[in-house]
Amino acid sequence: MPYPYHRILLKLSGEALAGEKGFGLNFEVITNICQHIKTIHDMGAEVAIVVGGGNFWRGRSSGAMDRTRADHIGMLGTAMNALAVADVLEGLGAEVRVQTAITMQQIAEPYIRNKAVRHLEKGRIVIFGCGTGSPFFSTDTTASLRAAEIKADVIFKATMVDGIYDKDPHVYPDAVKFDRISYSDILAKGLKVMDSTAASMCRDNKISILVFNLDHPENIVAAYRGDPIGTIVEEV
Repeated sequence: MPYPYHRILLKLSGEALAGEKGFGLNFEVITNICQHIKTIHDMGAEVAIVVGGGNFWRGRSSGAMDRTRADHIGMLGTAMNALAVADVLEGLGAEVRVQTAITMQQIAEPYIRNKAVRHLEKGRIVIFGCGTGSPFFSTDTTASLRAAEIKADVIFKATMVDGIYDKDPHVYPDAVKFDRISYSDILAKGLKVMDSTAASMCRDNKISILVFNLDHPENIVAAYRGDPIGTIVEEV
């Protein structure tokens, strides 16, 4: 039986790479995540990854710092995460390329769309660092942009909750989980699963997102198989 997706854009938050430490890199956690990424790659998936940088820096916590400079620092955090994930994946036997939206040619390739697609076609995992390369855009928006550019079948948004709820399930025990929801409803209801720019871009480009819990990294494999987990976001 064929799997429902072929080319996947996996969005990993920086916080997920820190584990319970909450800051920096927890290589035990990263290895567990990467083992499941390697599994779906071995099952036939073409895998591209966008990493966040919240385990090192969040622009909104930078106080009075200029927003553009704060965002640039955050982009450098995503580059560190991209290199760490690449190193673990390579240690597991995967062939990996890191591409960054800010040129740092000594340590990574510059982002070139056609080259990224060619890497995927050749069976390499591609990791995108430095966001879009521009301030004022989140890594969720980066994931939406890169998914559109490489023509990904789906975005896997691996988060710290098991889907999208009508309100924060950590605060409200009566929160209701959606199995499926449209981007228009996310925007209308002001749900915080992604920023409005990312949601609008996915809606306009007809890109589906599957939101699921990365506390259990095996969900990456379950999502690739098409198991009923998380919440599907798509425009109906």
